Amino acid sequence: MPVLSLSDVSIKLSGSPILDSVTLNIDAKERVCVLGRNGSGKTTLLKTIVGDLAPNSGTVNFPQGGKPAILRQDIPANTGKSVSEIVAEGYGSDGIAPCQALKGKDIAYSIDEDRQWKMEQRIERVVQELELSPSARFDELSGGMKRRALLGKALVDDPAILALDEPTNHMDINSIAWMETYLRKRNATVIFVTHDRSMIRSLSTRIVEIDLGNVRSFRCDYDNYLSRKSDLLEAEAKNQQAFEKKLSKEEAWLRRGIKARRSRNEGRVKALKEMRQRQANRRIRQGSAKLESHASHQSGRKVIWAKNAEIEISGRKILQPFSLEIYRGDRIGVVGPNGSGKTTLIKALLGQNSASSGYIERGTKLQVAYFDQLREQFDEDATVLENLADGKETISVHGKQKHAISYLQDFLFTPDKALSSIKTLSGGERNRLQLAKLFSRPANLLVLDEPTNDLDLETLETLEEQICDFPGTLLIVSHDRSFLENTVTHLIVINSKGEIAEFSGGYDDWLARSQKLNPVPDKPHKPKSKDWKQRTRRLLKAERIELESIPVKIEDLDQRKEEIARQLADPSTFQSDPTFAEAAKEELATIEIETERIFKRWEELEAISQAPQVPDTFD
Repeated sequence: MPVLSLSDVSIKLSGSPILDSVTLNIDAKERVCVLGRNGSGKTTLLKTIVGDLAPNSGTVNFPQGGKPAILRQDIPANTGKSVSEIVAEGYGSDGIAPCQALKGKDIAYSIDEDRQWKMEQRIERVVQELELSPSARFDELSGGMKRRALLGKALVDDPAILALDEPTNHMDINSIAWMETYLRKRNATVIFVTHDRSMIRSLSTRIVEIDLGNVRSFRCDYDNYLSRKSDLLEAEAKNQQAFEKKLSKEEAWLRRGIKARRSRNEGRVKALKEMRQRQANRRIRQGSAKLESHASHQSGRKVIWAKNAEIEISGRKILQPFSLEIYRGDRIGVVGPNGSGKTTLIKALLGQNSASSGYIERGTKLQVAYFDQLREQFDEDATVLENLADGKETISVHGKQKHAISYLQDFLFTPDKALSSIKTLSGGERNRLQLAKLFSRPANLLVLDEPTNDLDLETLETLEEQICDFPGTLLIVSHDRSFLENTVTHLIVINSKGEIAEFSGGYDDWLARSQKLNPVPDKPHKPKSKDWKQRTRRLLKAERIELESIPVKIEDLDQRKEEIARQLADPSTFQSDPTFAEAAKEELATIEIETERIFKRWEELEAISQAPQVPDTFD
């Protein structure tokens, strides 16, 4: 018997249904990840399960009894409460009694003493499990610790199912890993929405996808889901192509006229009308954002360098003295716990924060594109279009004028959305707008501070591809482990004390070497200065795939050359096509150029893959 059962549930707010006759059953101890594009209905599904939204039709039941609980995206501010009081709120109005008891005050109303005692014991046990101090002030906790307390609030009353809505947003890597481990060990029944692919792989036992109002269930891991999804999309495209071909044929038949009013012809007309209606009602899947960066002229070989730099803000030391060098073409990720100073470091490297001692210098010919996680560059009183183009109809993109609304459509903004207030945008839409601003101007230093928050997986993967193709220097602050692994070749790691160290390699390399999530030991190691010509890096994921595909590409080109030679040796070829010789000559020249380019690229990738790795600087 399932823990949760949705039967023919439909939710319609305006336009097409967000959820259209959805049926879904979840069994005990399943951990179900809900995937879908931004706006597809993921949060709507969670709200329907926990009772925040009543379905227009259908039912939501808990066959084994109990009730749901949810960990929401937003973290409450200025609560004035302790951790225990926050956790006690999970009991609803009954939680007032243990809250008052924990404060040592008289309870204003009667509650069964035995139940109250059990509630107090449960609160203490949950707080202990979450490794929190019961008396700690919630408002003074880090973002990750606040998430833990709110998780305790969701779990304290032993819900039938726990819903998590983007739980990793603004959490550091340590906190995310802790949550994954905790939920696996607890064997809770979980349904969660996230864009964090590492979390999906680590936590989910099943994938549920919302697509055009419908739900598909995949009882497999994430990587098998990707494979099955690809096969489904291919089959769907073929079926739609066959349907449109048949519809076109039937339309042509009708235009020729019906020679006899036989019943079979009337039935055929009726079937045609049904096909027309089906085509008219067809919901179009949202496309992918067209992200395209444009590198400007090259910067100097040294981009940024620091010597014994120390950063203080309002008299408080944020970053301990550090030295580092960033060179043209470096692809660097910045990791560390929340509050360790990652954004402070980025702003210091860009010259927005000054070093209190030591120095930070920047090289020549720098053009910076900076993605700000707080989105401070937006005018909240303006429209989407005004924020992008300052009220102008056109925008300069890669040195060419383009209509601003047309450019916004590349980032999945409809003309109506482009003219609406920025206050109406979701978190994912705000991120896409900032990416639109970012990629509209040339840059040779791309700085991204938490760019993945609220992006759906399709947009996230498109962003990854664009970053991998960016020829300039890259600095990324991110808690998304998969994103870091796929885009960077060096890491700057910061610990909770503000100590900084460098590491050559990607996120997985660093994790394997460190054997723990504490990025820098208590005793910092002075980073070694390396000559820019001797700096090494590992292959990116896209480069590894490219390297593996090169022999196949070369074989294909050789086969084409052999085929052209065979055709040139056949006299009948020139009888059927007198121009073949000239066309063949041009194609052979193109093949030679392409073969030379591929061999050169092969040598480059092999050199990177075989280069000795720079030793870890904080062993």
